[in-house]
Amino acid sequence: MDFKVNFKHNYIQQLETEYLKADIPCIEIGDSIRMGLLIQEGNKERVQYAEGVVIAKHNAQLNTTITLRKIMQGVGVERVYLIHSPRIQNIQVTRRSKVRRAKLYYLRSRSGKATRLKQKFI
Repeated sequence: MDFKVNFKHNYIQQLETEYLKADIPCIEIGDSIRMGLLIQEGNKERVQYAEGVVIAKHNAQLNTTITLRKIMQGVGVERVYLIHSPRIQNIQVTRRSKVRRAKLYYLRSRSGKATRLKQKFI
């Protein structure tokens, strides 16, 4: 019984490592990023860019996700993205911020200049 569980676990890990992307930059909480998403319109595909602040990250190897928040027409919009998805073409970190929390959910209740994060220079 124990052998079967270990065998399945190892097989799943080997399968997942094939699909992990190697060209992903180090993304941290508070980073402002710009990612190119492959969007399909009819029978054509194009790249649409999404920009925002990373307010949450869930590390789970192939299932690693980030929550991206941006203000669009005065309304806060959040979306969860799978980092290793084949629909994501590229990711650029445009700005790093100094934060002291693992999740920045407090930004939801703030607006305007109160949502600014202190920039971290490397």
